[in-house]
Amino acid sequence: MLKIALIAHDRKKDEMVNFVTAYEHVFEGHKLYGTGTTAQRIMDGTKLDVHRFMSGPLGGDQQIGALVAENEMDFIIFLRDPLMAQPHEPDIIALLRLCDVQGIPCATNVATAELLVRALDRGDFGWRELVHKYKPGIE
Repeated sequence: MLKIALIAHDRKKDEMVNFVTAYEHVFEGHKLYGTGTTAQRIMDGTKLDVHRFMSGPLGGDQQIGALVAENEMDFIIFLRDPLMAQPHEPDIIALLRLCDVQGIPCATNVATAELLVRALDRGDFGWRELVHKYKPGIE
């Protein structure tokens, strides 16, 4: 079971719900996390259970970032709106940086999200189980 974060900016929430609905069968059996409204909209539109963090501007991105920093998140789908300025842009950049530091796959658009989900469906994320199994302790 992988831990997957689902985040979407306001103008991308419908796209996220449609995407998760299309791949609901793949997401079943995994631990899903999401920020505020996005998580609620996914739960309302599917049979999936999503652990809800705060909304992004209120700290939800940072809550997910804390899991990434501890290497406790396996991948993130973050449908960003590149045409709209976000008041919490520094939090978004920090989350993306943490993904790069920890080597956590992060899709920021539906095309890349589809590649990750298809890889998940094929079983290509077995390497993440090794990461969890051999996770070094905090020094």
